[in-house]
Amino acid sequence: MRKIRYREALREAMSEEMRRDKMVYLMGEEVAEYNGAYKVSQGMLDEFGPKRIIDTPISELGFSAVGVGSATNGLRPIIEFMTFNFALLAIDQIVNGAAKMYSLSGGQYNCPIVFRGASGSAGQLGCTHSQTFENWYANVPGLKVISPSNPYDAKGLLKAAIRDNDPVIFMESEHMYSDIGEVPEEEYIIEIGKADIKRSGTDVTIVSYNKMMKVALGAAEELAKDGISAEVVDLRTIRPLDHETIVKSVKKTNRLVVVDESWPYGGISSEVCYQVQQRAFDYLDAPIQRVNSADANMHYAPNLVEAFLPSIEKVIKACKASLYR
Repeated sequence: MRKIRYREALREAMSEEMRRDKMVYLMGEEVAEYNGAYKVSQGMLDEFGPKRIIDTPISELGFSAVGVGSATNGLRPIIEFMTFNFALLAIDQIVNGAAKMYSLSGGQYNCPIVFRGASGSAGQLGCTHSQTFENWYANVPGLKVISPSNPYDAKGLLKAAIRDNDPVIFMESEHMYSDIGEVPEEEYIIEIGKADIKRSGTDVTIVSYNKMMKVALGAAEELAKDGISAEVVDLRTIRPLDHETIVKSVKKTNRLVVVDESWPYGGISSEVCYQVQQRAFDYLDAPIQRVNSADANMHYAPNLVEAFLPSIEKVIKACKASLYR
């Protein structure tokens, strides 16, 4: 099977859906003439033209509002944020507009819109450009939240998101755009709301998503050298959460470690822990362990970036703690 980069998988997903449905368009900062801030939309302006690949001013609230309005009038916009840190400026349109449109209209209006862009830390970018927001949006009824970890999942889930009649938050990572993975040439769709077991194991379950899957899988590799078999579950979709796959894994391993780049208070890891203790408490042989970013703002210095983020070493320590080693 061919291998392509994460950014290419996203580009293919958008391009295929735009060829399939003339109502789909892409709008955001630098998506057209500059070919995308991370070159995700490279070449799309040449194929689809300026009416469907639309550069915007630096005004997230403004172009998000245009997207929401057009979605309620029959179009299917893809709104790109350079990072979700900038989407804070548009959160009123996302939370009070897109997410509530169907409910406030008594089911008369859908809002088929995808908000996509990079989430989380990308290294030395300081505290205002290094935040993880999956849990913020997952807290909102009416939104679906997707956060894939590899090119295959990214393409299949983005195509599903574009076809969905509800607003979807699609979280990527600057650190993953150059990642290479196997992606088939034939069309495929991945169902929203289904987690995936990326590595089978018997001793401990590690649950994660987005680029933290690299940390989780790296920890599983190192644990195997010590004779510890870790099962790694990729959430892929944050809302709706596939608690059934998580619980099934925990019932097999009897232990759980959740790796989550967001801050520990009120994060996705908290929700996963609640769901497991609610549905599989009697199967747990040890307290659930969490590995989060520090409960602080991330600073610029490299040593502080390293101290702030989850790491393979931190996950290994948590797994061994759950095994009382």
